[in-house]
Amino acid sequence: MNEDIKALRRSANTLTTIAIFVVAYFARDLILPIMLGFLFALTLSPINRFLQRKGLPAGLSAAFLILMATASIGSAAYFAGGTVRSWTDDAPNIARELQHKLSGVQEAIEAVKDASSQVEEMTAAPADGPQEVVVQQPGLLNSAVTVVASSATSIGVALILALFLLASGDLFYVKLVQAFPKLSEKKKALSTVYDIERRVSGYLLTITVINAGLGLAVFAALWLVGLEYAYIWGIAAFLLNYLPILGGVIGTVLVAVHSVIFFDSLSYALLAPIVYQALTSIEAQFVTPYLIGKRLELNIVAVFLTVVLWAWLWGVAGALVAVPFLLVFKVVCDKVDRLNVIGSFLGAADNTRRQSP
Repeated sequence: MNEDIKALRRSANTLTTIAIFVVAYFARDLILPIMLGFLFALTLSPINRFLQRKGLPAGLSAAFLILMATASIGSAAYFAGGTVRSWTDDAPNIARELQHKLSGVQEAIEAVKDASSQVEEMTAAPADGPQEVVVQQPGLLNSAVTVVASSATSIGVALILALFLLASGDLFYVKLVQAFPKLSEKKKALSTVYDIERRVSGYLLTITVINAGLGLAVFAALWLVGLEYAYIWGIAAFLLNYLPILGGVIGTVLVAVHSVIFFDSLSYALLAPIVYQALTSIEAQFVTPYLIGKRLELNIVAVFLTVVLWAWLWGVAGALVAVPFLLVFKVVCDKVDRLNVIGSFLGAADNTRRQSP
């Protein structure tokens, strides 16, 4: 009888987990701004408390921080928007220029494709069948406008929610304590929430400062190399570095494409992506581990799988919130006895060795 009950519980837990991911996939436009709002609030909460200790009311300090965050996002969009829009409009010419610069590589690829097509033609049997219908995809400009509008709406809702969360002060913690009847449960819930806030806010605030430094370093290095729009790539490095593991690779590829188009010499064009990759590697291998240290006690395999999962669910936005979500989940697992095994698996190797007898 007990085995049947355990099997039913496992089945119910499995179905609940699947249902959560299904809801997350289809309710992305609703859930994403809420998650971003909480992340903004967690990132700014240490600064908000500091301003309140200096005598500034909670509402004014929250409004000031959100105004500064809005100004920073707006400034980045203003300085980068015109250039990115011109690149989007000139995409066909850019593609032709890139094809011309890489004509030697293109010829080798075409030769391989021709050989593959000949093999397929020799092995394929002739058959009369229905004609293939090709659905034309929306243009690049229309897709870009849709993405920008959706992102602006999500960020706007997230900033408003963060404003309310920061302005409410300790109201959320008071309501949380009131929700539990027993004193031990109140203490455990409050300890869990404080631990989540400490780890997530510490990580996000520190990684934001690191990313800002990386963006300035990329801007200075690419400006010295002579690459145009170096400030655009500094902004891109700042944003892409929120993507663990994948951000540096994506930035290197984009800088390589632009460098090949801009410089006449293909060998000199390789200098810009090499510099970009070198700076991101130094940041990832030395700067971030030194400054963050034990704040991010996570298994690198778990981090990679979480980034892949949330990128599959929500695209780039999902990859951005993957690590903070994993931090929250690990804190909950560490606090709940039944989930301690999962929390131990998500921990870093050094942390696992410390906990072993």
